[in-house]
Amino acid sequence: MGVAFGRAGGLVPAIVQDDRTQEVLMLGFMNEALRETQRTGEVVFFSRSRNRLWRKGESSGHVLKVRELRIDCDKDALLVRVEPIGPGVCHEGYRSCFFRRLDDDGSTTVIAEPTFSPQQVYGKAGPQ
Repeated sequence: MGVAFGRAGGLVPAIVQDDRTQEVLMLGFMNEALRETQRTGEVVFFSRSRNRLWRKGESSGHVLKVRELRIDCDKDALLVRVEPIGPGVCHEGYRSCFFRRLDDDGSTTVIAEPTFSPQQVYGKAGPQ
């Protein structure tokens, strides 16, 4: 039995985790992107904002090499264990997209240091 794509409008969440450090790096969504990820060995997502498949790192060069794919007990979420190539995965310049802590009062606190300059990587317009 495969992934239950039908439960969430054809998309399943894919949690990306560094295979070596166990750090959660980002969350993306997959549909046919899963087949492309399996075919290429590099993480491919479905970009909801671009409405197309998007290979992580296609703009930055910060690709994610797949080490292992896992599926949850309900078969409607994926864990993608990766070897990150590059200094970070977040388009804001951090190693992880989870660089802010949500505090009890609802405010957020940055808890990590930037690992690269988005302006240098993406140019003035930012990632497309």
